[in-house]
Amino acid sequence: MGRNATVVCFYFDFAAQKEQSPTAVLSSILRQLAQGLEMIPAKIVQGFRDQKAAGGRRLGLDQVVEMLQDLSTSRRTFICIDAIDECVAEYRAKLLVSLKKILRKSQNTRIFLAGRSHIQAELEKHLRMAVTISTTPTRDDIIRFLRAKLKEDIIPDAMDENLEEEIMETIPATVLEM
Repeated sequence: MGRNATVVCFYFDFAAQKEQSPTAVLSSILRQLAQGLEMIPAKIVQGFRDQKAAGGRRLGLDQVVEMLQDLSTSRRTFICIDAIDECVAEYRAKLLVSLKKILRKSQNTRIFLAGRSHIQAELEKHLRMAVTISTTPTRDDIIRFLRAKLKEDIIPDAMDENLEEEIMETIPATVLEM
């Protein structure tokens, strides 16, 4: 990969779903790509100047996609988006269409999406060239996670051994049944 590779990331936060529109997500990715450059291309600088002159409005989704296409064609780009299943369904469809546009124009771009399996068909529908890998946590993974979270408990005296034992039995069994 060398010096010409760039990795950018975005994490969908369940608590901020409405603020994470396709334009906001891709603008964040654009900002990360631009920060890694020694010099921002004149076309992108001009696009922001034009928006500022038009009353300071934010860039539209199509403009952001076009800028991402331009930036990602000149270097190897890896876009990583985690928890894509937490993206609002309406937003997710628009985001996937936009990512497909970026991939179509930039042969140097690879996209890594992580999310729960219930949206796999949607991802494959929009990104036909996608390779999907399904992962499932093991009982040990879940128990390790639970133990780590219980250690962070700010009210440790609220839990007795019986409650902890019930948590360690019930939650892994429930998760693995899904």
